[in-house]
Amino acid sequence: MQYEVVIGVEVHAQLLTESKMFCGCSTRFGERPNTQTCPVCLGLPGTLPVINKKAVEMAIKTSLATNCMISAYNRFARKNYFYPDLPKGYQVSQYELPLGENGFLDIDTDGIKKKIRIRRVHMEEDAGKNLHEDIANASHVDLNRAGVPLLEIVSEPDIRSPEETVSYLKSLRDILIYLEVCDGNMDEGSFRCEPNISLRPAGSLELGTKTELKNINSFKFVQKALEYEVKRQEKTLREGGRVIQETRLWDTDREVTETMRSKEEAHDYRYFPEPDLAPIMISREWIEEIRSDLPELPNAKRIRLVNQYGIPEYDAALLISSKGLADYFERCVSLYNQPKTVSNWIMVDLLRFLKADSMAIEKCPLRPEQLAGMLKLIDKGTISGKIAKTVFEEMYRTGKEPATIVKESGLTQIVDESEIERVIEGVINSNPDKVEAYRKGKDKLFGFFVGEVMRASGGKANPAKVNDLLRKRLNR
Repeated sequence: MQYEVVIGVEVHAQLLTESKMFCGCSTRFGERPNTQTCPVCLGLPGTLPVINKKAVEMAIKTSLATNCMISAYNRFARKNYFYPDLPKGYQVSQYELPLGENGFLDIDTDGIKKKIRIRRVHMEEDAGKNLHEDIANASHVDLNRAGVPLLEIVSEPDIRSPEETVSYLKSLRDILIYLEVCDGNMDEGSFRCEPNISLRPAGSLELGTKTELKNINSFKFVQKALEYEVKRQEKTLREGGRVIQETRLWDTDREVTETMRSKEEAHDYRYFPEPDLAPIMISREWIEEIRSDLPELPNAKRIRLVNQYGIPEYDAALLISSKGLADYFERCVSLYNQPKTVSNWIMVDLLRFLKADSMAIEKCPLRPEQLAGMLKLIDKGTISGKIAKTVFEEMYRTGKEPATIVKESGLTQIVDESEIERVIEGVINSNPDKVEAYRKGKDKLFGFFVGEVMRASGGKANPAKVNDLLRKRLNR
């Protein structure tokens, strides 16, 4: 029997507010344990929560960007469960009246476009964190994260492969970053994803028994965990076994999923309306005010870059992967109107240096003005494309202007024909056997001679003149 993979994803995105969801405590990451707490987020008796308006605005913004219908009337609920890092014994979330519903995202997986429906977008508070490392025979609880505002974004089970799952998550993460509502940092837990996966006989409309996957902190591990789970569930079904509805953890070292606990149903949480918070009334005017302030989103920017600058889809998709990178590209093009050339230098050279240094584009030491200035030097014939590689690296490392580097390092391109001819003569005299072979018909040796001349000139010789003068000399 052939099986079809069915995947839905729950994403928890930490909102970029300065204070928590229902109190004024800081949301800064990495502070000493239990230093960012107060009676409200500790759940002490007699305390009352107050809704963070900025978090609600960010939730509305995200709902609009994911094509959701926004409820004019929605309210918080108590999600009851016991866990050591949940000081109140319940989590304030939303249940039957979420903020956003029935949205969608368009994704592109290896050139295949697809619409993934979004069931709901709702607000909630985060729990604390249990600490286990370097603690013998005990666990400690850090409540700095308790009460931090989250958005939970739940997709419909429209995804059919691990690859589609990664495409969906990357698209959603890019939108959240463009909106400046979440930094998307998976390592710090500000963008957490929990895929639900099941298998069903091909052609069947009935959903199979799902498992939920946790403890995944990279897109690479999302794909690996799902691939493993597909194989595990398929093997179980083929052998006549039964898939159990449960939560499983991804073990990054062994690259397997392991049982964590049985999966709860909604009724297990005994949801009921939060009595300490009034329902939220969202006016049409408020929604339209936020809509008018939305930035250009990644998909729209990708389409515009292709249409406006004539660059390939591949280039545009890479450039819009970061708002800062797209802005960098457009600033360069405004100074040097050769979009494809600019795109090539950014994708091949700039991103290589940034990746090696684990540096974000926002902290790049090489300004768009410098890159544009270097490209103009190539056009003027001041430096060759090969020398430009050296200038580029020096600009990146030192922050110096391209003209300054060329002058200080003596990198000006050799355009004087007599000087180039002297170099060519030296190369020819050093390789008489290859000259003879070339003249007997081995035309491919021409590339060898060009390379030797460029090497002998330190890469400074004008390539066009080298080709022209070398061909004349060899064909005498």
